[in-house]
Amino acid sequence: MTRAEFSYASDSFKGDDESGNLRPRRLRLSASLRRLVTETDVIPRNLVMPIFVKEGQGIREKIDSMPGIFRLSPDEMLDREISEISSAGINSVLVFGLPNRKDAFGSEAFNDNGIVQQAVRRIKQNEPDIVVICDVCMCEYTDHGHCGILNQGGYVQNDVTIEYLGKIAVSQVRAGADIVAPSAMMDNQVLAIRRALDSNGFGETPIMAYSSKYASAFYGPFREAAGATPSFGDRKSYQMDPSNVREAMRETGIDVEQGADIIMVKPALAYLDVIRAVREKFDLPLAAYNVSGEYSMIKAASANGWINEEKVVDEVLHSIRRAGADIIISYFAKDYANRWNKS
Repeated sequence: MTRAEFSYASDSFKGDDESGNLRPRRLRLSASLRRLVTETDVIPRNLVMPIFVKEGQGIREKIDSMPGIFRLSPDEMLDREISEISSAGINSVLVFGLPNRKDAFGSEAFNDNGIVQQAVRRIKQNEPDIVVICDVCMCEYTDHGHCGILNQGGYVQNDVTIEYLGKIAVSQVRAGADIVAPSAMMDNQVLAIRRALDSNGFGETPIMAYSSKYASAFYGPFREAAGATPSFGDRKSYQMDPSNVREAMRETGIDVEQGADIIMVKPALAYLDVIRAVREKFDLPLAAYNVSGEYSMIKAASANGWINEEKVVDEVLHSIRRAGADIIISYFAKDYANRWNKS
């Protein structure tokens, strides 16, 4: 812009100011005004707190890569955590289990006395109003760490695996789970689980589908926390290519057609565009998973004094809501809710 053009523009704005136009800063003058016109809120009931449950007693085990998050035994340690989550105003948890025994078929995942099933019964006994969501996958339960049943060549067999996912979901709901959340990214997993639930008398149980789950590098800390790192290869033959968004629309559309009640995008931060695209195309409740790597990066930067953790967390969670998520699964959920309650 030339000096003459700048002068002309300045004069134009001066005139507009005199006629009362083009002054959006008027609504930013005080905290009260800013609150009045806030477009996007994140409140505790929007949040889901993930929890890791480990077999044993009296266990509250630190996870080195996820400061502030613990592996808990399904006794008073879990009771304490659930009580704190509920007191913060969060009414939903997502349960992951760490079994003592693993095998090629992930048998502990559908054991009616498995670690997740024990945890669900304990939670519902003590906090019946908490919505308990159970992850339906096999990676934590198989001795090879993949999300399904392998053939002799080490390939995850899709149609065999989805039958097992159905068995897992039924076992979890039998224990008291309110929602099942299939995350294996097997084709037709939602349909197989819907049929399994319906045929076992659980036709009213909702399915939260991990519809757009990417083969992301942001899962590293979770795999340490859950003991779910593949013993060979990767998961790129079933989880999605991070470069793709049209594929996410197709995957989500299939899940909707097959009976998903809630759809999900995972991870969240690097996929805000996908959240927005899914929100604009589908009307179902939309969840987004603010995953372990996103959590750990913020924790590490905060520990080094490079960022203000609370302010960054606020920005991150609001960005996910702003993109279109109705539900945010986040390891920050409890801390954020406690701060929100004090504000």
